[in-house]
Amino acid sequence: MTTRSNLLVIFGDQHRGEALGCAGNPDVQTPALDRLAAEGVRFTHAYANTPVCTPSRGSLLTGQWPHRHRALSNDLPLDAGPDTPAIARSLRAADYRCGYIGKWHIGGWPRDRFIPPGPERLGFDDFWAAWSCAHRYFEPRYHLNDSAAVIAPTGRYEPEVQTDLALSWLGEHLGDYDEQPFCLFLSYGPPHDPYWPAPPGLADRYRPEDLRLRPNCPDTPAVRRDLAGYYAHITALDAQIERLLSFLRDGGVLDDTLVVFTSDHGDMLGSHGRQNKQVPWEESVNIPFLLRFGNRLPQGSTDDLLIGLVDAAPTILGLLGIPVPETMQGADLSDAIRGRGGVRPSSVYLQEALSCDQAVQVGVAAWRGVRTARYTYARDLNGPWVHYDNVADPYQMHNLAGDPTVDSLQAALETELQAWMERLDDPLEAPAALLARHGLTEAWAAREAHFGRG
Repeated sequence: MTTRSNLLVIFGDQHRGEALGCAGNPDVQTPALDRLAAEGVRFTHAYANTPVCTPSRGSLLTGQWPHRHRALSNDLPLDAGPDTPAIARSLRAADYRCGYIGKWHIGGWPRDRFIPPGPERLGFDDFWAAWSCAHRYFEPRYHLNDSAAVIAPTGRYEPEVQTDLALSWLGEHLGDYDEQPFCLFLSYGPPHDPYWPAPPGLADRYRPEDLRLRPNCPDTPAVRRDLAGYYAHITALDAQIERLLSFLRDGGVLDDTLVVFTSDHGDMLGSHGRQNKQVPWEESVNIPFLLRFGNRLPQGSTDDLLIGLVDAAPTILGLLGIPVPETMQGADLSDAIRGRGGVRPSSVYLQEALSCDQAVQVGVAAWRGVRTARYTYARDLNGPWVHYDNVADPYQMHNLAGDPTVDSLQAALETELQAWMERLDDPLEAPAALLARHGLTEAWAAREAHFGRG
């Protein structure tokens, strides 16, 4: 009989860290996630190291940086070879039953491509109900297990369908968890845009004119309408998460399940006059990170531990008592989380390694940065770009980059950044040079040709 505990990882897409009731947001309604935080730990300083879908998801699953797992930009395929570590591969080696449901988006193009059974699934071999990338929330689609046939339930909200699949699979094995624990990753598409139409029954939940905007966000009807739709999808997801947690609670296995809630990156939603992500501002890089693990973790606590998504896989394995592969580059922060000592990082490394078309369109070039407990600092190819004191200036409205009064502080942050870049062998360079150095020039050209930009 095994003594292993179960694992449930739930992650939305583009869910920024402040968009939770338990994070102090006075508008958004998230009772299930608030209860999850009250029964576990909420991390206030969790970050998407590379705030765009494919690279970030690759890091979450492999514990490696994008230039190692090679999915440097959206729709570049992740290297799924035998030398690539993956959390599900480690768990299957420890006799876990591993399933994946929802958005995948690390298998290259086209975005409706069937990911065949085998190494490309990174160890999620026991249940598969996934689709690479669509964001058509009322036209759900997925490939099921070994079949390339497209399953397309009509007239239903995609997260409800995905939660049904999760509950069905978990229910099939409810009596077997003592013998073979489960690992389930559930990857929801919302609250990523499109924000409208709203989920069923929630079109009027949030009145745009009543919402409180962040001080760094222009007050326009479009911004307010986007935010209302964004919150509606978050509240809809919260209801699905309650279904999952109630099922595990009623089945008597919730306290023996490590539950993780996070996201691949945030969403600017008009802050600083920007949309989408891929920039070092908090709205883009700060993400939710909630852990619940019965009495194994403090309950109702917050932790300012600096943690990046690249640290998630090794840290989860550490909390479960599973050996962490040496080829995972992220840090195992499980001892620090459990109060057993261990290193508490001085900074999180942030990067936009390879500007994809979306970033270029909104004027974002390649950059590298660090987020410390207090400061955000980043440089692009032209030199220091942003520098914020997040205690004195929590909405990052006063850029200190180049301010002579903080020269010594900026020099210290630059030293921290350069140490990261050297340690990771990740120099800041133009896209063509980066692609050539990693042998991705042809793959990038093929990607661009596929999307009609070659």
